[in-house]
Amino acid sequence: MTSRRHFLRTAALGGFAGAAAWFVPRAFAAGQDAAATRHSPDSMPANPDDGSAAGYRPATKYGAGGTQAGNMFFETSDATVEAMMQAHWDAGVRYFDTSPWYGLGLSERRVGHFLDGRPRGDYVLSSKVGRLLTPDASMDSHGIWAGDLNFDYRYDYSAAGVRRSVEDSLQRLGVPSLDMVFIHDLAPSNTDLDDYDAQLKIAIEGAMPELTKMRDEGLIKGWGMGVNDIEPALAALEHAEPNVILQATRYTLMNHDDALERLFPVCEAQDCSVVIGAPLGAGFLAGKNRWLYGDSIPEGYREKRARIESIAKAHGTDLRTAALQFTAAPAIVSATIPGARNAQQARENAASMRATIDPAFWQALKKEGLISESAPTALAGAA
Repeated sequence: MTSRRHFLRTAALGGFAGAAAWFVPRAFAAGQDAAATRHSPDSMPANPDDGSAAGYRPATKYGAGGTQAGNMFFETSDATVEAMMQAHWDAGVRYFDTSPWYGLGLSERRVGHFLDGRPRGDYVLSSKVGRLLTPDASMDSHGIWAGDLNFDYRYDYSAAGVRRSVEDSLQRLGVPSLDMVFIHDLAPSNTDLDDYDAQLKIAIEGAMPELTKMRDEGLIKGWGMGVNDIEPALAALEHAEPNVILQATRYTLMNHDDALERLFPVCEAQDCSVVIGAPLGAGFLAGKNRWLYGDSIPEGYREKRARIESIAKAHGTDLRTAALQFTAAPAIVSATIPGARNAQQARENAASMRATIDPAFWQALKKEGLISESAPTALAGAA
């Protein structure tokens, strides 16, 4: 029987001009930087494997976010995404996060294309539920997603909606299972969502028990909220038994007190780990003049970033490395998952997780009040 990879490569070589850009052989992507050093997954900071740590955890405390594979902010070619994924893999990354929302299915299709043929036990994969996609040829760029998307969406946090969403994701990804599933964007800050309280009630009665059932059945290993606000994560911990929360935008070098004080202690008490999304503030802590998903940068953030960057340089490190290791340091954190636009960014992010930071750097930040006195900074599990 012809494998999907064999078909894709044959089609590309056969001259299917309209689809040629999509069919990117893995060898070609890897060949974009033949000199790139390959690293074992063991080179990444590891999670405890003795069952002593809270919640579900991938093997390592580092993974790759899938927003850029969905054309976040601007279009990215298939070849660039394939090379970026290959660079992650070569750097030892084995946890990949995606979502139906990222490019309205595009990220899942691209991630699945890269993973096709790799043994399912060799990587950890998470996706999200809460939006169902429907074909729509008129759907062009939408919000932060660029390109001819060809799909529309509707919210559905019911039990049936969650079950269908997982099945749809498996088909787009071309894989038989997911490791983690996150209830996506069910948050007060999501202005696209009608009536947050009503939708939360639907999820408490529908999505949460259904995901717990799927976990009990062995279909998934972990579930939780995938949100930008802390309130819905706390609501899930109050009304259900999630074992991993994807908390984005609320634990970075720039802002972390709320998560330290309100979220992390509850997660610890209820045996639930935390995955950190947007650890670089959607590029701000890698030097972009953009905070999170808009152009508005909070007052004082540029100055704070410049001071941290200056102190980092004085201690032999850099802003990106400090930002990534900071988010992975708390014991409750099971992974930090920055995105990458291209292969170079993927390699740079991974290299930051293998770097050594002088403890005096963190002491200097605390002395100047740039990070919380109670923030953990020692990255456990480093190779």
